[in-house]
Amino acid sequence: MPLAAFPKCFLPALVERRMSVESWVELAAKELSVDGLELYWGFLDPEEKALKRLRREIEAHDLCVPMMCHSPDFTQPDPRKRAEEIERQRRAIIGSALLGTRYCRVLSGQRRPEVDRHDGIAMAAECIAGLLPFAQEHGVCLILENHYKDGFWRYPEFAQRMDVFLELLAAIPTSPAFGVNYDPSNALIAGDDPLALLNAVKDRVVTMHASDRYFEGGSAAELRLLECDPSLGYAPFLRHGIIGQGCIDYAGIFSVLRSVGFRGWISIEDGDDPTVGIEHLQESVRFLRNRMSDFGLP
Repeated sequence: MPLAAFPKCFLPALVERRMSVESWVELAAKELSVDGLELYWGFLDPEEKALKRLRREIEAHDLCVPMMCHSPDFTQPDPRKRAEEIERQRRAIIGSALLGTRYCRVLSGQRRPEVDRHDGIAMAAECIAGLLPFAQEHGVCLILENHYKDGFWRYPEFAQRMDVFLELLAAIPTSPAFGVNYDPSNALIAGDDPLALLNAVKDRVVTMHASDRYFEGGSAAELRLLECDPSLGYAPFLRHGIIGQGCIDYAGIFSVLRSVGFRGWISIEDGDDPTVGIEHLQESVRFLRNRMSDFGLP
């Protein structure tokens, strides 16, 4: 399976333009044994010339951009704001196509207190389903992630928990332009069994985030209590860790993926600390390459 890396530890610097995307590309090409780079729409120059130039620079390093990380907010109660989010997603689809990117992430939106389960699922499903013909026209597959919370959002993900995620997934029609991006550690944070979720969606998984989590001075139960405060983002005791050194059962995950013949992209989300980010990514790459080989998933 091809392996990509996402610049989780450098994300604030990239979004705030304290680090250039070109610097990340050069660093990853030099230091990481990966096949591609997942990018975040929020730190890219959306102009066509800039995207085409970036694609040439990435391909010059014998890399590609297999996945685009985008965070649409489709649970906006105001129809006009939902329309704006749809347009943002359309721009991300176009940008993905210009970069040669096959997979572009979609989300449900924020879990606002005033939006009930029925309405939230209906709004998100309508928006995503309506975008599928446009995505297919551009050769892009939209991938719905079982997400926790975009770092720039006020509220956690509407479809964070497994039961809501599965209900939303069932409400979106099957399409070659739609699939699931599975993230095991987000299932853990939601209080769900990551393997139970994977088994429920394994036939629709087309990409995966390789991530691991550990709790530093807290627990998953405390995290869910803290979510009652809408001003909180990632709790201070919640940490991204080196893959293979946290709570996630990668042997179990790769066993399930092998059973369904998965050969899609795996993208590493690893670490919050830029001072050790590359070193930790290197360790994660080594772990995943070894584990993939163990399970016959080259």
